[in-house]
Amino acid sequence: MAGNLIGIDIGTQGTKIVLFSKTGRRLAAAFRKSKLHQPAAGVVEEDPEFQLDAVCRGIRACMRGSRASADSVAAIAIDGQMAGVIGVSEDGRNVTPYDSWLDTRCSPYIVRMQKKAGRRVIRMTGGPPSFNHGPKILWWKHERPKVYRRIASFVQPGGYAAMRLCGLTAADAFIDTSYLHFSGFADNRKACWDPALCKIFGVAKRKLPRIVESHEVVGGLTAAMARRCGLRSGTPVVAGCGDTAASFLACGATREGICVDVAGTASVFAATTRRFCAGTKHGVLGWGRSAIPGLWHPYAYINGGGMNLEWFRSEIAADTLDLETLNRSAARLKPAVTDPIFVPHLGGRVSPSRPELRGCWAGLTWNHSSAHLYRSVLEGVALEYAIYKKVLLQLNPGLKIREVRITGGGEKSALWNRIKADVLGVRVVQIPGGEGAPMGAALVAGYGVGLFGSLNSAASRWIRTGKPIQPNRRMATHYAERCRAYERLLKKMENWSLESGKEKG
Repeated sequence: MAGNLIGIDIGTQGTKIVLFSKTGRRLAAAFRKSKLHQPAAGVVEEDPEFQLDAVCRGIRACMRGSRASADSVAAIAIDGQMAGVIGVSEDGRNVTPYDSWLDTRCSPYIVRMQKKAGRRVIRMTGGPPSFNHGPKILWWKHERPKVYRRIASFVQPGGYAAMRLCGLTAADAFIDTSYLHFSGFADNRKACWDPALCKIFGVAKRKLPRIVESHEVVGGLTAAMARRCGLRSGTPVVAGCGDTAASFLACGATREGICVDVAGTASVFAATTRRFCAGTKHGVLGWGRSAIPGLWHPYAYINGGGMNLEWFRSEIAADTLDLETLNRSAARLKPAVTDPIFVPHLGGRVSPSRPELRGCWAGLTWNHSSAHLYRSVLEGVALEYAIYKKVLLQLNPGLKIREVRITGGGEKSALWNRIKADVLGVRVVQIPGGEGAPMGAALVAGYGVGLFGSLNSAASRWIRTGKPIQPNRRMATHYAERCRAYERLLKKMENWSLESGKEKG
């Protein structure tokens, strides 16, 4: 009986494909680097067909590398970047590039949505207008009207690749429920499109895809795609979920109180709750659905938070030091109240949406070294996370946070993990050598075709955790003051714009 599963993550840096056994053992893996197209300031695009080719080539490489038979694969599921959009025509082919979550052209439409119906958007979808679907769809509608008229539906990279693998047309275009808090137009509680929001912004519901559960089988591989992938025709393709939802599942965030830090290109902080209690006051947390029915993941993220480390290494350290060396240098420093504070929003603040708020260092003196600057870059993410935690507990005061599980490339930094534990005052647990989002996608695939009785039990068998890092209680007072100073700095910066050259009242 077929029991192997393929989990695929279409990420910002590239596409990772992993072939798993039914017991969660990795049989083979492949990676295909992305090709980001940045023709102008604020523009970040990708070719959806290039992403699809990466999926097909990666699957074929895994099948060859593992020497598994084509018949051994029970199902495929794809997770992907969540906040961007692809416009497809009636035949299911793209008529727009992938408008990436890193693309900031839609900034004016974020403001428009906030002014016209910002509170309703948060109340219904669970997430504020930001660099996500709603403002991006409005950008295509108003800035590229000819292209917009050709668009039959808007989908995300994971959904587009699945459609192409199964030969689906726009009539079968889909979005799974884990993306709805980014949609701008959904009633997330009911998992349907909200007629009032569609009417307010003049977006026809027919241009929005059908909404499905993450574990729903959306089709089978066409004969042509099966040959391209090295699999059998008709292999089931499960809807999959957003990359963060897949990462949360792969960390074992299957019970209330388990938090997750995705230390990747974006720095994502999430909790797991049984309640949907999106608040309109703060506009900080997106209230996304878990891949596990009945659970929610309130979360917020720093746009390109993980990219800041590479930026520092290449631009500030001028490629003279690697990240490991920078971490060692920063770890030798004793934290002090005079340390500089780094604002990590080089790509604009997302949670809450403040597109014009950008990164900076504050409190620099001649006594500060590159190690101080680097440590502040790490600390800036943790200080931002402290705000997310504070808002979370205000909205859900009964929630007991058990621990924070860390996945992604940043999980390897012992210093960064220590800083996060101390700033948040919560135990941090590494997910060492984890497969990340592809594992979450594979679990969803297995559940979708009935290999597992529940996602919770399957995840508990597949996932291994590392040694926990307990917070240093002696640092509590120090970091409480750092958090207050960081919040004061953000408040001062909120109405200041480099572009305008003056403060806005």
